[in-house]
Amino acid sequence: MERKRIIVGVAGGIAAYKAATVVRQLTEAGHSVRVVPTESALKFVGAATFEALSGNPVHTGVFDDVHEVPHVRIGQAADLVVVAPATADLLARAAGGRADDLLTATLLTARCPVLYAPAMHTEMWLHPATSENVATLRRRGSVVMEPASGRLTGADTGPGRLPEAEEISTLAQLLLARGDALPYDLAGVKVLVTAGGTREPIDPVRFIGNRSSGKQGYAMARVMAQRGADVTLIAGNTAGLVDPAAVHVVHVGSAAQLHDAVSKHAPDANVLVMAAAVADFRPAHAATSKIKKGPAGQGEPTIELVRNDDVLAGAVRSRSDGQLPNMKAIVGFAAETGDANGDVLFHARAKLKRKGCDLLVVNAVGENRAFEVDHNDGWLLSSDGNESALEHGSKTVIASRIVDAIVGFLRTSAG
Repeated sequence: MERKRIIVGVAGGIAAYKAATVVRQLTEAGHSVRVVPTESALKFVGAATFEALSGNPVHTGVFDDVHEVPHVRIGQAADLVVVAPATADLLARAAGGRADDLLTATLLTARCPVLYAPAMHTEMWLHPATSENVATLRRRGSVVMEPASGRLTGADTGPGRLPEAEEISTLAQLLLARGDALPYDLAGVKVLVTAGGTREPIDPVRFIGNRSSGKQGYAMARVMAQRGADVTLIAGNTAGLVDPAAVHVVHVGSAAQLHDAVSKHAPDANVLVMAAAVADFRPAHAATSKIKKGPAGQGEPTIELVRNDDVLAGAVRSRSDGQLPNMKAIVGFAAETGDANGDVLFHARAKLKRKGCDLLVVNAVGENRAFEVDHNDGWLLSSDGNESALEHGSKTVIASRIVDAIVGFLRTSAG
């Protein structure tokens, strides 16, 4: 990505120490980063830390370097402003248009995308005043992340925890790639996403699996949650990925477990996104003890396979039968290769017709393509015959484009 000018604002909360990782990640991505903390933020993390990580001076007041007019120039020159953590006080001052320090003045003069990552106690996050301030900022075009749930200061737990640094920097990179704000257009929509590969046990040690990392499905869940959706994520093997903020995660292992989880949660969902790589077959019988290799010449064990249920096609049938009355859109994913019978798109078109889903995301797989990498590309096929290319980009960017298409489909189908 082209080198961009990013301002990282840091408000005064215990989570301010996590901002150091955000600064480091954005700097290592090749961007020019300047940290603008509040006075109270420097009581948690010293200016020297932010200066060392960013390579730029740190000031809090509007009277430092007055000849450069920093309270105006910093915001004017920025390509992105990220505030992490954004405390209840900072959100209130930003919503009220205050300009009583360098950070709030920068927010008033910035005409670039602005990303707030809230962090505060649950009672503060859920207070009507904070809710109104967040709604005001979103209405003006700012992106206010949904906070994570978990351990807060002391023994308290609940929503209000700062999302992990990687999640903040990933969303920041997405805003830079989009060049505009992330719409908050899925509020009230219930989404069910599947991600990762399934593992079909052969014995207590071995399994049949695939190369899916779960990164694309996690990106789908993350983007949809930050656009306001109520997201449940059913995760198979995901190679230790950090669960997305504001997402309810259900961990499963096998295709049968994933099928049961989808069956349980689909009736309440408005959108189903089947990004998981579900095994087509499983061993007919899983050994209860490890299968021993034994001496050479004694023959090799034979594994009989049986077909797993097709979860995607089953969901389409259930909707047609009236069992999923709330379901408005079903999105499938297809990892394809060409062969003697046709290319990737040939097989993808046949799969879309066979599965009967509304949208099908198609990825050509191969060495360093689709699986176990951070970038992706492919095509988006629609049941109405429309096809569009998904140009190469990070899996978060690809997810954002797919979600744009899902939102468009929901609006069209609603009339």
